[in-house]
Amino acid sequence: MSRRILVIEDNADLANLLAVHLRDLSYEVEIAEDGPSALAKAQQRVYDLVLLDLMLPGLDGLEVCRRIREKPPYVPIIMLTSRSSETDRVVGLEVGADDYVTKPFSIVELMARVKAMFRRVEQLRRNADRPASARVEAGDLLIDPEKRTVTLSGAAVELTAREFDLLFYFASHPGRVFTRAQLLDAVWGYGHDGYEHTVNSHINRLRAKIEDDPAQPRYVLTVWGVGYKFAEKPSAVEDP
Repeated sequence: MSRRILVIEDNADLANLLAVHLRDLSYEVEIAEDGPSALAKAQQRVYDLVLLDLMLPGLDGLEVCRRIREKPPYVPIIMLTSRSSETDRVVGLEVGADDYVTKPFSIVELMARVKAMFRRVEQLRRNADRPASARVEAGDLLIDPEKRTVTLSGAAVELTAREFDLLFYFASHPGRVFTRAQLLDAVWGYGHDGYEHTVNSHINRLRAKIEDDPAQPRYVLTVWGVGYKFAEKPSAVEDP
């Protein structure tokens, strides 16, 4: 069965261009040009992926994303934004977007992101069919991959789907040093020069949620000039 994609974009020329390229990849595509109609479509049909513009008439992309996330099933969302500040990108990810692409973007890159997202979804489905992975305990952190929950000193930590994937990947390889490009490939499913800032912003938010002092992290440590690693003994501060 062909995967169904909802393109939510008020620029008709761009929406149609995206639809042409997506259909060339044998995806079924529907278009919504404003927030209310987009939300109505998302609530009436099940989509395999949503490409969501941030600036929309009637209801902005952030609110559309929030409302889509309020009800199952979970659908991956790639946010398309002309806003370039890190704060705007962070807000989009915090309300439930799985990825973002900043305008103007390369159509080739966006198509690669779409295919990478579907590969990630397929991998998650295959993992769900396998015996559940063991929970990971590190210091005061408890990570349950089956329930996709994280607790810190017994208190629940609210993470986005990508933040959870990143933390679990780190915690499953304590002491191993990863470059940003390696993390992009392993957790996001793609690697593009110049997009290492995606890793940086996720790690900054992750530290803000799990570290007592993000400036002196116990868990996710910087290896200067190389990348990051998860502490082998997170009970002690290892990162200067």
